[in-house]
Amino acid sequence: MTAPAALQAALGELLGDAQLTAQPLPGTALQLWLIDAANMDRCFSPEETRLILEEPPYWCFCWASGLALARWLAEHPEWVRGKRVLDFGAGSGVAAIAAAKAGALEVLACDLDPLALAACRANAALNQVELSYSADFFAEADRFDLIIVADVLYDRANLPLLDQFLSRGREALVADSRVRDFQHPLYQRLDVLEACTWPDLAEPAEFRYVSLYHAQRN
Repeated sequence: MTAPAALQAALGELLGDAQLTAQPLPGTALQLWLIDAANMDRCFSPEETRLILEEPPYWCFCWASGLALARWLAEHPEWVRGKRVLDFGAGSGVAAIAAAKAGALEVLACDLDPLALAACRANAALNQVELSYSADFFAEADRFDLIIVADVLYDRANLPLLDQFLSRGREALVADSRVRDFQHPLYQRLDVLEACTWPDLAEPAEFRYVSLYHAQRN
Protein backbone atom coordinates (compact mmCIF):
# COMPACT_ATOMS: atom_id res chain seq x y z
CA MET A 1 0.00 0.00 0.00
CA THR A 2 1.44 3.35 -1.07
CA ALA A 3 1.28 6.38 1.22
CA PRO A 4 -0.58 9.47 -0.09
CA ALA A 5 1.97 11.34 -2.20
CA ALA A 6 1.25 14.85 -0.88
CA LEU A 7 1.49 13.78 2.76
CA GLN A 8 4.64 11.76 2.16
CA ALA A 9 6.21 14.75 0.39
CA ALA A 10 5.28 17.08 3.26
CA LEU A 11 6.79 14.72 5.80
CA GLY A 12 9.89 14.31 3.65
CA GLU A 13 10.46 18.07 3.71
CA LEU A 14 10.71 17.88 7.49
CA LEU A 15 12.47 14.53 7.86
CA GLY A 16 14.06 13.46 4.61
CA ASP A 17 13.99 9.71 5.16
CA ALA A 18 10.75 9.50 7.17
CA GLN A 19 8.07 7.20 5.81
CA LEU A 20 4.32 7.15 6.29
CA THR A 21 2.91 3.68 6.76
CA ALA A 22 -0.62 2.39 7.30
CA GLN A 23 -0.61 1.22 10.90
CA PRO A 24 -3.31 -0.48 13.00
CA LEU A 25 -4.15 1.37 16.20
CA PRO A 26 -3.91 -0.72 19.36
CA GLY A 27 -7.24 -1.56 20.92
CA THR A 28 -9.24 -0.49 17.86
CA ALA A 29 -10.38 -1.72 14.47
CA LEU A 30 -8.92 1.44 12.89
CA GLN A 31 -5.74 2.15 10.97
CA LEU A 32 -4.06 5.43 10.09
CA TRP A 33 -1.26 6.75 7.91
CA LEU A 34 1.39 7.46 10.56
CA ILE A 35 5.12 8.06 10.72
CA ASP A 36 7.05 4.82 10.88
CA ALA A 37 8.24 4.26 14.45
CA ALA A 38 11.73 3.47 13.18
CA ASN A 39 12.05 7.11 12.13
CA MET A 40 11.76 8.19 15.75
CA ASP A 41 14.69 6.06 16.94
CA ARG A 42 17.45 8.21 15.50
CA CYS A 43 19.00 11.56 16.35
CA PHE A 44 17.62 14.56 14.52
CA SER A 45 19.89 17.17 13.00
CA PRO A 46 19.64 20.77 14.28
CA GLU A 47 17.87 21.73 11.04
CA GLU A 48 15.35 18.90 11.36
CA THR A 49 14.70 19.87 14.96
CA ARG A 50 14.11 23.48 13.95
CA LEU A 51 11.67 22.50 11.22
CA ILE A 52 9.77 20.11 13.47
CA LEU A 53 9.39 22.79 16.14
CA GLU A 54 8.28 25.41 13.63
CA GLU A 55 5.82 23.18 11.77
CA PRO A 56 5.16 20.10 13.89
CA PRO A 57 3.54 17.32 11.85
CA TYR A 58 0.78 16.61 14.38
CA TRP A 59 -1.20 14.80 11.71
CA CYS A 60 1.25 11.88 11.38
CA PHE A 61 0.81 10.77 15.00
CA CYS A 62 -2.23 9.42 16.78
CA TRP A 63 -2.04 11.31 20.07
CA ALA A 64 -3.09 9.62 23.30
CA SER A 65 -6.28 11.60 23.86
CA GLY A 66 -7.46 10.99 20.30
CA LEU A 67 -6.80 7.28 20.62
CA ALA A 68 -8.58 7.14 23.97
CA LEU A 69 -11.59 9.02 22.60
CA ALA A 70 -11.75 6.77 19.54
CA ARG A 71 -11.81 3.69 21.75
CA TRP A 72 -14.45 5.25 24.01
CA LEU A 73 -16.75 6.08 21.09
CA ALA A 74 -16.45 2.50 19.82
CA GLU A 75 -17.55 1.29 23.25
CA HIS A 76 -20.31 3.93 23.62
CA PRO A 77 -21.75 4.37 20.11
CA GLU A 78 -24.99 5.77 21.51
CA TRP A 79 -23.19 9.09 21.99
CA VAL A 80 -22.88 9.58 18.23
CA ARG A 81 -25.29 7.17 16.54
CA GLY A 82 -27.62 9.07 14.23
CA LYS A 83 -26.13 12.44 15.25
CA ARG A 84 -24.34 15.30 13.53
CA VAL A 85 -20.82 15.46 14.92
CA LEU A 86 -17.99 17.98 14.51
CA ASP A 87 -14.43 16.96 15.37
CA PHE A 88 -12.57 20.13 16.39
CA GLY A 89 -8.81 20.14 15.78
CA ALA A 90 -9.18 16.82 14.01
CA GLY A 91 -5.46 16.20 13.32
CA SER A 92 -5.20 12.69 11.89
CA GLY A 93 -8.99 12.37 11.99
CA VAL A 94 -8.98 9.44 14.38
CA ALA A 95 -11.90 10.64 16.54
CA ALA A 96 -13.92 11.70 13.50
CA ILE A 97 -13.39 8.31 11.88
CA ALA A 98 -14.36 6.53 15.10
CA ALA A 99 -17.57 8.59 15.26
CA ALA A 100 -18.41 7.69 11.66
CA LYS A 101 -17.72 4.01 12.36
CA ALA A 102 -20.00 4.22 15.42
CA GLY A 103 -22.94 5.31 13.27
CA ALA A 104 -22.94 9.11 13.25
CA LEU A 105 -25.29 10.62 10.69
CA GLU A 106 -22.66 13.17 9.64
CA VAL A 107 -19.11 13.87 10.78
CA LEU A 108 -17.28 17.09 9.99
CA ALA A 109 -13.50 17.08 10.51
CA CYS A 110 -12.39 20.61 11.33
CA ASP A 111 -8.75 21.74 11.42
CA LEU A 112 -6.87 24.91 10.53
CA ASP A 113 -3.96 22.95 9.05
CA PRO A 114 -4.44 21.97 5.38
CA LEU A 115 -2.13 18.99 5.89
CA ALA A 116 -4.27 17.77 8.76
CA LEU A 117 -7.36 17.92 6.55
CA ALA A 118 -5.44 16.04 3.84
CA ALA A 119 -4.52 13.42 6.46
CA CYS A 120 -8.16 13.19 7.53
CA ARG A 121 -9.19 12.56 3.91
CA ALA A 122 -6.53 9.88 3.43
CA ASN A 123 -7.34 8.20 6.74
CA ALA A 124 -11.09 8.30 6.08
CA ALA A 125 -10.47 6.51 2.77
CA LEU A 126 -8.21 4.00 4.52
CA ASN A 127 -11.04 3.18 6.95
CA GLN A 128 -13.78 3.32 4.31
CA VAL A 129 -15.83 6.08 5.91
CA GLU A 130 -17.10 9.38 4.56
CA LEU A 131 -16.38 12.67 6.34
CA SER A 132 -16.92 16.29 5.43
CA TYR A 133 -14.24 18.90 6.05
CA SER A 134 -13.81 22.47 7.28
CA ALA A 135 -10.89 24.77 8.04
CA ASP A 136 -12.96 27.27 10.05
CA PHE A 137 -14.97 26.23 13.09
CA PHE A 138 -16.55 29.65 13.44
CA ALA A 139 -17.80 29.59 9.84
CA GLU A 140 -19.93 26.55 10.67
CA ALA A 141 -23.58 26.91 11.62
CA ASP A 142 -24.91 26.01 15.06
CA ARG A 143 -26.36 22.71 13.86
CA PHE A 144 -24.33 19.95 15.49
CA ASP A 145 -25.54 17.55 18.14
CA LEU A 146 -22.03 16.91 19.47
CA ILE A 147 -18.62 18.56 19.28
CA ILE A 148 -15.73 16.17 19.95
CA VAL A 149 -12.30 17.49 20.88
CA ALA A 150 -9.03 15.67 21.60
CA ASP A 151 -5.47 16.84 22.20
CA VAL A 152 -6.26 20.54 21.86
CA LEU A 153 -5.65 21.81 25.39
CA TYR A 154 -1.91 21.04 25.36
CA ASP A 155 -1.60 24.78 24.65
CA ARG A 156 -3.24 26.58 27.56
CA ALA A 157 -3.97 29.47 25.21
CA ASN A 158 -6.69 27.20 23.82
CA LEU A 159 -8.59 26.95 27.12
CA PRO A 160 -11.00 29.79 26.18
CA LEU A 161 -12.21 27.56 23.35
CA LEU A 162 -14.08 25.54 25.97
CA ASP A 163 -16.60 28.40 26.03
CA GLN A 164 -16.96 28.30 22.24
CA PHE A 165 -17.63 24.63 21.59
CA LEU A 166 -21.26 24.89 22.70
CA SER A 167 -21.77 27.76 20.25
CA ARG A 168 -21.86 25.21 17.43
CA GLY A 169 -23.20 22.11 19.16
CA ARG A 170 -25.65 21.07 21.86
CA GLU A 171 -23.07 18.94 23.67
CA ALA A 172 -19.28 18.63 23.80
CA LEU A 173 -16.90 15.80 24.67
CA VAL A 174 -13.33 16.91 25.40
CA ALA A 175 -10.47 14.42 25.87
CA ASP A 176 -7.30 15.76 27.44
CA SER A 177 -4.21 14.35 29.15
CA ARG A 178 -2.31 17.59 29.82
CA VAL A 179 -4.37 19.95 31.98
CA ARG A 180 -4.15 18.87 35.61
CA ASP A 181 -6.11 21.80 37.06
CA PHE A 182 -9.04 21.56 34.65
CA GLN A 183 -11.94 23.57 36.01
CA HIS A 184 -14.89 24.85 34.05
CA PRO A 185 -18.45 25.34 35.30
CA LEU A 186 -20.01 23.69 32.25
CA TYR A 187 -17.76 20.62 32.04
CA GLN A 188 -17.94 17.51 34.20
CA ARG A 189 -15.46 14.64 34.10
CA LEU A 190 -17.08 11.50 32.71
CA ASP A 191 -14.19 9.09 32.84
CA VAL A 192 -10.43 8.64 33.01
CA LEU A 193 -9.03 6.54 30.18
CA GLU A 194 -5.58 5.12 29.47
CA ALA A 195 -3.76 5.33 26.14
CA CYS A 196 -0.42 6.31 24.68
CA THR A 197 0.54 8.26 21.59
CA TRP A 198 1.11 6.04 18.55
CA PRO A 199 3.83 5.51 17.46
CA ASP A 200 4.85 5.48 21.11
CA LEU A 201 6.89 8.58 21.95
CA ALA A 202 7.74 7.29 25.43
CA GLU A 203 5.98 10.27 26.94
CA PRO A 204 5.85 10.64 30.73
CA ALA A 205 3.46 8.15 32.33
CA GLU A 206 1.16 10.95 33.51
CA PHE A 207 0.27 11.76 29.89
CA ARG A 208 -1.13 8.27 29.40
CA TYR A 209 -4.12 9.10 31.60
CA VAL A 210 -6.78 10.87 29.57
CA SER A 211 -9.68 12.67 31.20
CA LEU A 212 -12.96 12.83 29.29
CA TYR A 213 -15.12 15.87 30.01
CA HIS A 214 -18.73 16.48 29.00
CA ALA A 215 -20.67 19.72 28.67
CA GLN A 216 -24.26 20.31 27.64
CA ARG A 217 -25.91 23.51 26.56
CA ASN A 218 -28.86 24.61 28.64
